[in-house]
Amino acid sequence: MRVLLDPRRPATPGSRVTASALADLYAFPARRRWVRSNMVTTLDGSGVGADGRSGSVNTPADNRVFALQRDLCDAVLVGSGTVQAEAYERLEPTTRRDVPPALVVVSGSARVPETVEGPSVGRGAALLVTCTAAGGERLARARSLLGGDAVVVAGDERVDLPVALDLLARRGLRHVVCEGGPTLLGSALEQGVVDEVALSIVPSVVGGDGPRITHGAPLSPPGGVALVPRLLVEEDGTLLGLWRVRR
Repeated sequence: MRVLLDPRRPATPGSRVTASALADLYAFPARRRWVRSNMVTTLDGSGVGADGRSGSVNTPADNRVFALQRDLCDAVLVGSGTVQAEAYERLEPTTRRDVPPALVVVSGSARVPETVEGPSVGRGAALLVTCTAAGGERLARARSLLGGDAVVVAGDERVDLPVALDLLARRGLRHVVCEGGPTLLGSALEQGVVDEVALSIVPSVVGGDGPRITHGAPLSPPGGVALVPRLLVEEDGTLLGLWRVRR
């Protein structure tokens, strides 16, 4: 993997980067709550392949950085629909860390996907972020499936992500990777909680009507959310970068 852009430490374009140096490049700010989205897109703008899953357009370089960011974060934030579509399960330990990040599922209806139910022995914690509009019966069922402390209620009519992330930070989950899907990422950007966008651009075109990495109403201001490039690396045609949200 080679570095194409690193404004913090200007280097000769094309310089190679080791695994440890790559971890440093993707490190989170040490003393701040930080939310980084992590998405993948094809050259023609699709976030999924013909099977409707992002996994079918991933490349080895994207997979490596995907795994690295999970190793570096405290929690993975993901919408319940994406958990179902991509068959997410509770996260497992890796060679880098014995205690995996928590899997935090966002569902306004308090729906707990079947793949994250059950005991957490040998795997990471699973939490549910929801809102009061889900109703008492659904909230009670979610607590019975995950445990009372694992259900985080934030917001009334919809999930209030700033409140939810503050509550997660109080549990020590300050560094969060949001893996989508597009609706959750669109909402996170609209609510102003995304600090940084990690995006892998894979060297393929898939056609069809695949979704973009965001979905929902246009973001304000009219030009959308402004970002500043912070990092760009490349391997075998896959471009991987970090863009910081301009506050």
